[in-house]
Amino acid sequence: MSESTPPPAEKPARPVNRWGIGALSLLQVVLLALTLIAFNYLTARHYTRIDLSRESNYTLSSATGRYLASEALAERAKPVQWVMAFPRSNPFYERVRVLAEEYVRMSHGKIHLEVVDPLRSPDRTQQVMAAYELSLTRPIIIMDARTDESAAVSNQAGMHELNPNVKLVLADDMVQHTTDQQGQRRASGFQGEDALTAGLVQAIEGRARKILLLADKSKMDGEGENSPWKSLETTLRFQNTELQAINLAGLEEIPADAAGVALVAPKYDLTDEELGVLETYWARPRAALLVLLEPGHTLPKLRAFLRANGVTPQRDRVIAREKDRLITAARGAFTYNIDFLKDLAGQTSVFEGASSSLEVRENADDLGTRKIYPWGLFQVADGFWGETKFGAGNEAFDKFEDHAAPLFLAASVTRGAASSDKLSGQTSRMIVVSNTDFLKPENQRAENIDFLASSVNWLVGREALAGIGPRSLGTYKLPILEAQVTFINRVNLLFLPAFFVLAGALIWSSRRA
Repeated sequence: MSESTPPPAEKPARPVNRWGIGALSLLQVVLLALTLIAFNYLTARHYTRIDLSRESNYTLSSATGRYLASEALAERAKPVQWVMAFPRSNPFYERVRVLAEEYVRMSHGKIHLEVVDPLRSPDRTQQVMAAYELSLTRPIIIMDARTDESAAVSNQAGMHELNPNVKLVLADDMVQHTTDQQGQRRASGFQGEDALTAGLVQAIEGRARKILLLADKSKMDGEGENSPWKSLETTLRFQNTELQAINLAGLEEIPADAAGVALVAPKYDLTDEELGVLETYWARPRAALLVLLEPGHTLPKLRAFLRANGVTPQRDRVIAREKDRLITAARGAFTYNIDFLKDLAGQTSVFEGASSSLEVRENADDLGTRKIYPWGLFQVADGFWGETKFGAGNEAFDKFEDHAAPLFLAASVTRGAASSDKLSGQTSRMIVVSNTDFLKPENQRAENIDFLASSVNWLVGREALAGIGPRSLGTYKLPILEAQVTFINRVNLLFLPAFFVLAGALIWSSRRA
């Protein structure tokens, strides 16, 4: 009889170390929490915002970005305070809020934003109203750039006046309006960045720069909302520059508080006394001249003044011929190696209307000895020439009478030690453009308006705002027939609710089964 082998002895079960498991679980929870906290900390301070809208509607322009990074804000010890008093029911609330937050982000802490809803925060609204003595009946952004403890509001002779470094930007300033055929005023576009940047610059600088328009010499259509005068005034206003008309006749000297002088579409030539006033002003340190000429209509004394500074308006008309068609709108590109036009360098554009060419004597020795440096800013494309007998019929290039390439439509002139960093701020500057038709609303192009705005900022010594400016956002009307509106209403009111009711009934029935 065989004996069976006894089964091996089982090892005693190892006791469960509950303290060890609990400690390990606690350690894992702590490490996970620390990882999440570290991840949130890093992502809150190191992140990249991506604007996925079709036209980058929430991305600030290069001109605004450059200004936010300039010394005007970077060297401030006290941040600029923004109070956005907008009700959330306002149709532009979300767009303005996101735009304002982008200013805060790109200023690196130099702008502090507070959003106040007058309906939800009545106590805070009352405090803001009392501080600035305002009645917040309309959506508004208050920009407070005071650097000292001066009062926000001063009372003089019973009049309430805001501190020069406090600027108010109304919601109406951010919206473009048009009047339809029924006489109703409707919103047609949004220009929030224009209004906010202009308000910020004015709050920091205190006052708008003043450019004097020689009204008795400049003959520009100023009637109506769509006039060239209104276009020029609006462009300058968004650069915190005020266009003020003044008569040159009888003036002994240009006022010292003027940031520049503009001569637009001159019809009458200067007298000897007026030319002397202009030359005396140009001889000053930091003089600024903006000259917009009509083609082929340069007056003798003005032409001599410009020629003495290296830019000669030529008596011609810039044209080209393509097959049997005559091209009168000059095409070309902005030139390189110009600091205030570096964002536009190489950008092609068209100057609609009539243009004449400019002879620009770059690197001329006789001008260099006088510290005068002219440079071409916009060069006409190949195929164009300066026709000296425009209107005679059968226009064709004649190398003996007409002007050949290179042709310029715009030029800058710097007088003084422009290459010296210490003295560059004391230079006198001039912009000459041989076209005024580009100011007409029907001829406006975005790149030409950017060029004009950059030129004005360069003239007044505000290079940080030069560059590609913000774009206005348009509103679009979707044409829908009455039958289509009826179908959409039926889908929203009948079909969609019926679909969800049916889906819910099917799910309930399946669970019951």
